[in-house]
Amino acid sequence: MSIFDKAKAKAEELLGRAEQVYGESHGDAAATVAGEAHVLEAEAEEEELERAEHEAGHRRDDDGLAGAR
Repeated sequence: MSIFDKAKAKAEELLGRAEQVYGESHGDAAATVAGEAHVLEAEAEEEELERAEHEAGHRRDDDGLAGAR
């Protein structure tokens, strides 16, 4: 949920993209697939962090008095 978690996920995504490009440019199918896996894992982690942050924001702002006068 912290900025460091987001940065870690983004770094993992970039590492995966680099590995994928390396595999494609050198004809290394294993590196290409491993890079794609890193990218997908990082994207999933980023989505999870965003979802958790979004849910935490709703809970924090909710005072339980919706519709009360």
